[in-house]
Amino acid sequence: MVAIPFPHKCLLLTPVAFLLACAAPSPTPTIPDSAKVDDLYVVDCLLPGQLRALGNTTYMTPRRPVRTTVADCRIRGGEYTAYDRADYKTALKIWLPAAERGEPEAQNTVGEIFEQGLGTESNPTLAAVWYRRAAEQGFKAAQANLATLYETGRGVPKDRVEAMNWYRKAWGISDDELVLKSSSQAELVAVAAENARLTDEVVAARSAAEAADLAATAAELARQQTAQSLAATAESLEQLQAERSALAAQVEELSAQTAPAPIGNEEPQVASAPVPVELPDNTLPADWPVTEMAQSPGEPVDRVASGKNFGRYFALLVGNSNYQFLDDLGTPVSDIARVAEVLEVRYGFQVRMIKNADNTSVLRALNDLYDELGPEDNLLIYYAGHGSRRADGEYQSGYWLPINAEPEPNDTYWVPTEQVGAHLARIKAKRALVIADSAFAGLLSDNPAFFMVRDPSVLNSEAYINLRFPNRARLLMTSGVDRPLEILPDRNNSVFADALIETLERNQGVITAPALYASVIGALESRRPDLDPEFKAIKRAGDEVGDFFFVARSEQ
Repeated sequence: MVAIPFPHKCLLLTPVAFLLACAAPSPTPTIPDSAKVDDLYVVDCLLPGQLRALGNTTYMTPRRPVRTTVADCRIRGGEYTAYDRADYKTALKIWLPAAERGEPEAQNTVGEIFEQGLGTESNPTLAAVWYRRAAEQGFKAAQANLATLYETGRGVPKDRVEAMNWYRKAWGISDDELVLKSSSQAELVAVAAENARLTDEVVAARSAAEAADLAATAAELARQQTAQSLAATAESLEQLQAERSALAAQVEELSAQTAPAPIGNEEPQVASAPVPVELPDNTLPADWPVTEMAQSPGEPVDRVASGKNFGRYFALLVGNSNYQFLDDLGTPVSDIARVAEVLEVRYGFQVRMIKNADNTSVLRALNDLYDELGPEDNLLIYYAGHGSRRADGEYQSGYWLPINAEPEPNDTYWVPTEQVGAHLARIKAKRALVIADSAFAGLLSDNPAFFMVRDPSVLNSEAYINLRFPNRARLLMTSGVDRPLEILPDRNNSVFADALIETLERNQGVITAPALYASVIGALESRRPDLDPEFKAIKRAGDEVGDFFFVARSEQ
């Protein structure tokens, strides 16, 4: 299904009415309750330009790319390519003109398109070029994205020091380069910790492998720098910068050869609408346990601790136990009930629970959060139910399976986890954490907290909280399997949910998301040592290397 452009309502007005009605952007329209599930998907949308007045002169602004729902894009007169047909060429037609104009958000999005691939092989080299353009303008999400490429060596030489420098820029720490002069591993870690406003307690938390890696790095740098004066070091840095500039020029030349040609102000070509295809009726039987929705009463209040206003807290909990076509699951509904209790009572969350959700219920609940959450709010999404993953080259696609999901290969009613991330990108909340006792795949990156420090005492320290507090966060914690884990003897919840809830119940103050993850990992090691849980940042969702903070009521 591909949408066609709709005439913008402003074009139907008289010149005077045009100026009065269309000179400023209108508020985002409300999506009607009658919207279909396809209308709730998030797509790359190109909105019409706006007529502006400057003195006696009027002019039309360039068309503006956004990521929004199909229904919202259609209502606002935009053009888009339907979600299931999206690929990098059509996505670039939406975003590339704004990126070429120098808009950092568009440049970062173009980088994410090349990194993700969107139906073709990913190109991290071109992704790095676009990330750098936005990062050098101070765009935090691009600085974090560029750091992850240096951390993993994708598209650029692997360089943990360069990665740390870009993470530090995203955090707003000093712009100075890290200066590594010693072969002492302890001193190397102390310098890194000082520049990151952490403490040298990091040393105690390094694994043997990391310690050996750091020591080898420090020794190599020391051999290279021992005979050099500070002036010589500065000269070397200038030479390195020149080499990087030359490499960037080569990469830009490669970009010109391999990427679609810039289209300037040319409008994207959008295919005509196809003949609608009737999907099979997949409604639930009349006697089936239908979706139940419940919300905790009252208005959420700001959480204040240690002189900081952490904002309001909201939670969306989805538990799918009774499936129409798949095996039933024993714990998801009871899991979200217990998670809801601890979040409401101990942490003051306003909780919305969805039990046995179909695909429309999940997407509509995500969409409804757009108007409810403000820029200083916090959102936790917890999902328990069946999941699935599929490999597309080096990129993985993940799915949450609602109760009306059919077995493979029929994925008509599956909910792509990429759409969960896309809705998180739209939601104005400052911090968002997805916890999934199931699959979650997509464009993810290692969390820098676990690149630099693993010690829970450091992760919960005031210095660490101050470091991560100002930035937006879009984080993910998963059990590492595609369905909720089994119940241990004398327990009523899955192994993963049990470990999570126990950690939240023990906390007496402020606990950060990576510290929560470290504690959950510790609990799981004695119960299910074969598991490989994940803690990642969700890329293309607006992550700026921030964090999520659970503030216990006793801390207020």
